This record gives sequence, C-alpha cells and structure tokens, in this order.
Amino acid sequence: MSVPIVRSTAELRAVTARWRRSGAKVALVPTMGALHEGHLSLVRAALQKADRVVVTLFVNPKQFNSATDLDAYPRTENQDAAKLAPLGVHLLYLPDAEEVYPPGFATSISVSGISEGLCGSFRPGHFDGVATVVAKLFLQTGADLACFGEKDFQQLQLVRRMVRDLDIPITILACPTIREADGLALSSRNLRLSPAQRAIAPKLAALLLGVADRLARGAPVLPTLAEARAAILAAGYREVEYLELRREADLQPLTSLDQPARLLVAAWLGDIRLIDNIGMSPIGATN
Repeated sequence: MSVPIVRSTAELRAVTARWRRSGAKVALVPTMGALHEGHLSLVRAALQKADRVVVTLFVNPKQFNSATDLDAYPRTENQDAAKLAPLGVHLLYLPDAEEVYPPGFATSISVSGISEGLCGSFRPGHFDGVATVVAKLFLQTGADLACFGEKDFQQLQLVRRMVRDLDIPITILACPTIREADGLALSSRNLRLSPAQRAIAPKLAALLLGVADRLARGAPVLPTLAEARAAILAAGYREVEYLELRREADLQPLTSLDQPARLLVAAWLGDIRLIDNIGMSPIGATN
C-alpha cells in the first residue's frame, strides 16, 4: 500500500475537485515533513472528521530566519510516505519551492497583534512566512477542515485569526500536544538532539509543569517566572528566549491567573530551539 503523490498545484486541484464533485469532505494536514507521532495524531484526527485527507510536505523557506537552520531541517520524504501509508491518507502533496513561490512571487500575508511577542520577537518574518504558505495551501486544496497541533500555539492562534479576518471557508481543528513518555513534546527538531542533549531536553516540560502548578496555587506570576527561567538555565539549556503567561484567546500578557491562559516557553539546548506550552484555567475555576 502506498500514498498517491502529486507535486504540482494543477495535479492537486484536479484530484480535490473530483472529490468535491462527489460530495466528499476534504481535510488538510500541513507539515514540513520529518513526521513523528505528533503529526500522525493530526492525520488520525483528520481521518475521523473528513472523507478525504491531504497531507502536505513542504519545508517552507519563508518561515526560516537562518539559512543554516533551513539547511539542517530534516528531510525524510520516503520515510514520511511510508509512515502515512498504513493510516489510509488519500493524497500526499510534495511541491518544490518554485511550485509554491514561482518566479516573480511578490505577495506576503502579515497578521499583526497575534504574531507579536513570543516567537515573533525572536524570529522576524517567521509568521509572515507561515501565514503566506498556509493561506496558499488552503486555496490550493480547497479543504473544508485543517488540523494543527497545540504545541505551536502561537501559530495555531495566528492561523485562526487569519481565517477569520480573510473569511476563508475552512474549519481549524486544534489537536493536543503529543509527548514522549518522559514528557518531551514531540518535534522534528528532536532528531537533531545528541544523546546528552536528549537526556536534558525533558527537563523543560518538567519545569513548565512545576511553574503551572505553582501559579495554579496562587504564586505570584512574575517572580515565579523569573525563578523558572533561572532553573531552565541551571538544567543545561544555554538560553531562554521567553517564559510567559499569556491570555489564551489573543496571547496578551497576563500578570495574574484570572482568565484562561497559556504558559509558553522557548529555549535553546545547544543549537536546537525547543518550544512548549501548557493550557491553564483561572485560579478557582472548576471543570
């Protein structure tokens, strides 16, 4: 069993148009490849919600701030296709850079507000690249539904905002972060961790959980976050870009846990940047 592969927009549209004529509901799972269980969980969610599922695999150069990081990003096309085949994915879209950004390409989508701060402060232009390629994939596939993971929470909220603002007729389904047994959030970048780094990496999630527990019990936000940043460095990370409590709906900063929130972190372990986040309910809220 293998997954049908197309590499051009024309081929993609021919297939999805045929599906829509038959009345099928189409779901999209956009990825940059190097697939892991987190991606596969998105695919399974899509298969539950739609009649046909398209997975896209495109390492988007416009969302990288560093040529070195772009070059180092894992590219495992054959392995990815093999992982998708048993799940029953209906189509794999594998365009090259010129197919997505043909000569003379001159358009960029920018989503203000939600893209500012957090990763946006440290990766200038990154979210413009994300918004532009995601909008193109929505238009190219004509999908009814798209699945995104909560691990990249700022990205998820940015996509939701773009869809609302531009009246794109697609439903965004958020899927929970998938973790290793030791708590490390799954990421394609984890493939680049050395054995020593892999042993240190789960401490980020453990410290994040500890902070969340303290805040839920009423600890003051800013001093608690400052102490946690120091603890992350002491655990072996070389830099903490941010560790912040933000309002879940629009990612505005919070200094008290009085509304639904996200605790978000980005830190460097050697030359590998890891991110994570945890959702939090207001103090005193009952589920």
